Amino acid sequence: MPGDKLGAAAQLAAQGCAVLPDVFDADEVRGLLQIVDTATGSSSNFRRTQDLFAIRNLLGEIPALQGLLFTPKLRQLLAALFPITPYLTKAIYFDKPAQSNWLVAWHQDLMISVDKRLEIPHFGPWTDKKGDISVQPPRDISENICTLRLHLDDCDATNGALKVVPGSHQHGAIPATELSTYTAHAISCPSPAGSVMLMKPLTLHASNRSTSPRPRRVIHLEFSSLNLPAGLQWRERLNVPIV
Repeated sequence: MPGDKLGAAAQLAAQGCAVLPDVFDADEVRGLLQIVDTATGSSSNFRRTQDLFAIRNLLGEIPALQGLLFTPKLRQLLAALFPITPYLTKAIYFDKPAQSNWLVAWHQDLMISVDKRLEIPHFGPWTDKKGDISVQPPRDISENICTLRLHLDDCDATNGALKVVPGSHQHGAIPATELSTYTAHAISCPSPAGSVMLMKPLTLHASNRSTSPRPRRVIHLEFSSLNLPAGLQWRERLNVPIV
């Protein structure tokens, strides 16, 4: 994968997204699904409804996933993406079950999860949802983050593949009134099982309603190499061994 990951890193920097196939093989995907499928939890991080199954703070809730997720291939990919060793800042599992048919509107991932609220210049707005505190950081922090979406199922336009606007990550936080200017240039990002979709949080993205009964199970990981200022901490910060 050495050449592929360097090419994907370059595409990510230029376009704000890239799909890298075969980062996880079929056995590794099955192993991850087995652990998730047998997990039980009663905390508010587990959300299970007819339309959605999601686990927030995934590696805090299911630590056994760490050994299966941080494979040599994934660590090599992180080394290509970050000149300084990064750490995990967020992990979520979500499944769009066959009976669900919701869409995700155009948006950027502007907020980060932190451990507390502090009055820090250029941080805000803030949200507090039952103790889960999030804040919009300055642009340089958002630009340092890289999202890795590990697809556990084949994903195409029929079961909710992401649509993105290439290059939109270069324009900072885009006002809602200007979205239509960008979305006319959207592309779809089909992703086979075992692939990793790389994305910058400021990349405009959305997904359509599914037109097939196939699930769309994804492990969403966010990484950064920056420390937050003034004693503020990433809520889910986890060190990742790169070598």
